[in-house]
Amino acid sequence: MISGKERAKLKGFANGIKPLLQIGKGGISQGVIDQLNQLLEDHELVKITFLKNSIYSPKEVKDELLEATGAEFVQAIGSTLTLFRKNPEESSFEEITGSGD
Repeated sequence: MISGKERAKLKGFANGIKPLLQIGKGGISQGVIDQLNQLLEDHELVKITFLKNSIYSPKEVKDELLEATGAEFVQAIGSTLTLFRKNPEESSFEEITGSGD
């Protein structure tokens, strides 16, 4: 679990990245979860946007996505959700999250 201080630093990094996943009217499917898992493995910090035609808001599906991927919640602003999952083998965020889990 990330601390408040770590979450604040991750929010700062999130400001500089573009969304990597969009969720639309199809909602959350197994394909979306698989794609999110791959993005978290590759990038660790992932921004997700919810399109206007999506039947869900970021806050409505946050817990479902966290449970399905094992990720940590960073922030939800408007129609954007940011998640983090540290790569145990090679983390780009080692200085933020430290070596212990």
